Amino acid sequence: MRYILLPALAAACLAQSNFPALRYQVVPDWPALPPHRNFMETAGVAVGAGGQVFVIHRGSTPIMEFTPGGAFVRGWGDGLFDRPHSIRIGPDESIWAVDDGSHTVLKLDRGGRVRMVLGRYRQTSDAKSTMPEPTVDASLRGMRDEGVVRFNRPTDVAFGANGDIFVADGYGNSRVMKFDKNGKFIKSWGTRGSAPGDFHTPHSIAVDKQGRVYVADRENYRIQVFDSEGKHLAVWSGIGSPWGLALSNDGHVFMSDGYNNRVLKLTMDGKVAGAFGSFGKTAGSLHYCHQIAVDASGAVYTAEILNWRAQKFVPR
Repeated sequence: MRYILLPALAAACLAQSNFPALRYQVVPDWPALPPHRNFMETAGVAVGAGGQVFVIHRGSTPIMEFTPGGAFVRGWGDGLFDRPHSIRIGPDESIWAVDDGSHTVLKLDRGGRVRMVLGRYRQTSDAKSTMPEPTVDASLRGMRDEGVVRFNRPTDVAFGANGDIFVADGYGNSRVMKFDKNGKFIKSWGTRGSAPGDFHTPHSIAVDKQGRVYVADRENYRIQVFDSEGKHLAVWSGIGSPWGLALSNDGHVFMSDGYNNRVLKLTMDGKVAGAFGSFGKTAGSLHYCHQIAVDASGAVYTAEILNWRAQKFVPR
């Protein structure tokens, strides 16, 4: 397999941020789409335990699966989504898709069948217009009598080691919603604002093996860290605008800085270990990198809204 080297990307990154340059190179012509198939706005990418890569985009056949080498495996999902926003792999290797257009989070099996629905299709809630949130078992923000928790343009989903589900209820409500593995609502935290624990567009979410919850607080230009019950632990700032988060096997947080068209690698205490990427339209450059994923080998996959593509970068 051949690669395109990207010295210009490293130089541009250093000039822009003074962060150390990460030595990554793009895999050209990855993935290999079938004839007459295209991505449109490409919102998300995820990697399964076996290395399979899943891409979600805003066109026909919205979910597509590829081998690590980029060969097309299959596609599905027509009619399920209004505006796909994120794709993740659950602890049981199920596929989870977040649709901010229809305000739903879907769990799908590998056959493409829906196995769980969180939220109510094309119905929203406004956290500001409902009663203050009391105890877990009382009337809940975003919940009506039939027991359906509603979102307002959710953005991402993540999973605890015990199967708990964390949803970034992002554009409309600026909060995190927590469910158990069976989809039962547990609690929520956060509101629109800039104080510690507040959010302005929680755009991505990830959970590490210790149960710490990392939230990409996009419009506040920071990552916030919580324990699994919502206790505020830390704020990471000075890193640009976090759009997408992914945890790597070597104990780092990878972050797509969408406004600055780059990818950052951070230590688990929020220090920037390095960065790569710059604005552009050609292979190896980025334009609105929306979500990222990291596989077991350390390869980084990106999904770009304005370049209508997914890319694969490997360490060199």
